[in-house]
Amino acid sequence: MQWWNDFVEWVTSAEVRPMLFAAALFIVAVVVSSLVAAGASRRALRAIVDQRDREQKNVAILALVDAATEASVWNSLTPQEQVLSDRAVAQADTLVRLSPIKGAAVAADWANHQLHEMKRNSATFGYELDPVVEDFRDRLVEWSKKPARARKDFDGDLRRWRAESTGSEQALVAEQESWVAKQHHEQYAAVKPASTAPAARPGDITRSTGGTINTSTTQRIIDDVAVLEAERKQSSVS
Repeated sequence: MQWWNDFVEWVTSAEVRPMLFAAALFIVAVVVSSLVAAGASRRALRAIVDQRDREQKNVAILALVDAATEASVWNSLTPQEQVLSDRAVAQADTLVRLSPIKGAAVAADWANHQLHEMKRNSATFGYELDPVVEDFRDRLVEWSKKPARARKDFDGDLRRWRAESTGSEQALVAEQESWVAKQHHEQYAAVKPASTAPAARPGDITRSTGGTINTSTTQRIIDDVAVLEAERKQSSVS
């Protein structure tokens, strides 16, 4: 125990107290600087994550607004353009659902319903969808700024739509949409062969007005005239 008594006596001596105070001050400074550095690093990392989330959210909103613009003229798009638009909507929907913003899933459901309604109403003659697209854009921008408040509004709209829709109405709407899609594809299927008709061949006869007459058609006319002449001569002889 003698060494312990010597150590205690050394620590409590007046000569050692300044050294112990300096060592304690150094340790406290190291701890405080470590905490400050950790806090600064955490804030910087959080800022990077928030910036990435904002960029992801903005890209998703821009994609949804662009999809709404195409949905407003859905019936005038070609089948290939409709497929590309559906793929863009699916990617935007996934980005929204993966977003860490509060109410992201509710916002995605609301956007899908609105896009579906725009596609269905685009087949109605004279239906103006520009105000609907603008309201769609404004609601999504509001959700990006105030997600908690916008989530309540989206949830209220979804509940109201579910209450208004019935089984018979849904079946009628689905049948109507199927018929419109069938007519749309038949329309473009009928236009496609006409647009791919072969061009006039070099052997075609060219009129002075710039039009073309097929050689086989001209030969058929000549043969018909020859048959008529032969019949006329035969009738005159008899």
